[in-house]
Amino acid sequence: MEIYQRKRLPTVAIVILNYNGITWFKKFLSGIITYSSEASIYIIDNASTDDSINYLNEHFPNIKIIHNQKNYGYAGGYNEGLKSISEDIYCFLNSDVEVTENWISPILSLFKEDASIAAIQPKILSYREKNKFEFAGAAGGFIDNLGYPFCRGRIFFSIEKDSGQYNNNQEIFWATGACLFIRKKDFWGQKGFDNDFFAHMEEIDLCWRLKNVGRKIFYCGESTVYHYGGGTLDPYNPHKTYLNFRNNLLMLIKNLPASKVLWIFLLRLILDGFAGINFIFSNGWKYCWAVIRAHFSVYKMLPKYLKKRKAGLPDYFDKKNIVFQYFIKKRTKYTHLK
Repeated sequence: MEIYQRKRLPTVAIVILNYNGITWFKKFLSGIITYSSEASIYIIDNASTDDSINYLNEHFPNIKIIHNQKNYGYAGGYNEGLKSISEDIYCFLNSDVEVTENWISPILSLFKEDASIAAIQPKILSYREKNKFEFAGAAGGFIDNLGYPFCRGRIFFSIEKDSGQYNNNQEIFWATGACLFIRKKDFWGQKGFDNDFFAHMEEIDLCWRLKNVGRKIFYCGESTVYHYGGGTLDPYNPHKTYLNFRNNLLMLIKNLPASKVLWIFLLRLILDGFAGINFIFSNGWKYCWAVIRAHFSVYKMLPKYLKKRKAGLPDYFDKKNIVFQYFIKKRTKYTHLK
């Protein structure tokens, strides 16, 4: 008699990084539990000082809590806490995200269909304006020929309404850390997030490194979540500006092919200078100072990041120049880009 062995289904861990997030647990955690029966749920606490852990213990005693010894930021917080999680697929989920019914199944189906897919994000809509895409991730991320990230559904500060135009599943360049599914073996195969980033763009860097070794990043238009946005760091905080400018430059130094890294880096320094001047008039001096601090930080970290580069890095990022198309040609939608 022949014996057939059923292939084990992959296990899924929804992992929420927490730092003083009691407000978001009260608002969204029950829904996450209701619509996530396929997954185990973990909270990684980055040494919170509010009452969030007591709240979890009282109201959700079955949720597994992992305690980090200090606030390691997004990158380090996940790297540290995930050491205790054994599931096959991680879902990094921001605490300020509302999930929907059947949000996990389509993503697991994509993983099953294509073993070369390392990471997937769902459609990210705004919790505050549910007919619009959300800034962080929208319908999947790309990067232009100068290293500026953009999304289907969001270019710089122009955000599209969702009318079903991005309901397909397709390969993208990067998936947002607001809701990111990734195979455990791929995450640790790249040694996780880069701790030096602390927060912001660490997911783009990780996706770029995965693509450098031939792995795919996907967007799943059949799955939808709603992101409040700014729940973990005020979007108008100059420190966010500092991290975004610094980490974007570090990412370029680390991942650009040798033939392009120098001239793109130097050109970006000039463009960042113009951005800093614009901040003086639009947002105030402290945002300009954030750009200046970011550059000095990059210069200090330059020797370390040159050592992080790998030999033979491929050149395949999007040839579109977003700055020119957006600010000069006034093309504000992904479908208008040429």
